[in-house]
Amino acid sequence: MSEILKLNSLEKRFGSNMALHNVNLSIESGKIVGLLGPNGSGKTTLLKIANGLLQPTSGEILIGGEKPGVETKSMVSYLPERTYINNWMRAKDLLDFFGDFYADFDRSKAVDMLSSLGIEPNTKLKEMSKGTKEKVQLVLVMSRQAKLYLLDEPIGGVDPAARDYILNTIISNYNENSTVIISTHLIQDVEKLFDEVIFLSKGEVLFHDSVDNVREKNGKSIDQLFREVFKC
Repeated sequence: MSEILKLNSLEKRFGSNMALHNVNLSIESGKIVGLLGPNGSGKTTLLKIANGLLQPTSGEILIGGEKPGVETKSMVSYLPERTYINNWMRAKDLLDFFGDFYADFDRSKAVDMLSSLGIEPNTKLKEMSKGTKEKVQLVLVMSRQAKLYLLDEPIGGVDPAARDYILNTIISNYNENSTVIISTHLIQDVEKLFDEVIFLSKGEVLFHDSVDNVREKNGKSIDQLFREVFKC
């Protein structure tokens, strides 16, 4: 398989704070990868660098063999941790916006997903709950035909009843040759999706391995191992 994301000795500082330190990763296409770690471990920083929102202090990052820039924007579909859409817009306006901005946006797929979630396209964002807004953002992100999906806490703000649908949305709406990286604290709900996991701690990679290898070596679920490694 081809390599979609490669990080070589990547570091990111914010003043005196080292957010990422000597990160070396190689992620192949066709994988669903869990990016796991406690708050402050560097997960969001790593995803922002991969999306081109932050520049590394040193080291190298390659997406599909390219440095982050104009070329990689068409490869990456990014779901940020926080809601970014404007409250005055309707869901329909966002479909128009994404359709104009991204050549790979599949509007019919987005409409189908909104319908399945019971979201009316003419509803204004200011009339939606926080969880519903997050569902709309996920629909927009997963309706692109990207090579790399970066999802920062995709189910953090939704009710448990909607989580299974959202997880099924993720797994059924990405190309099998694409890669999905999911940062989440709700590991028990999501680990069934993962092919591989990355454990981050204080900006450093503790390990990166397949889920099967991790379970075989440790005799534990990913959630159990996470609780053990990062216990207070």
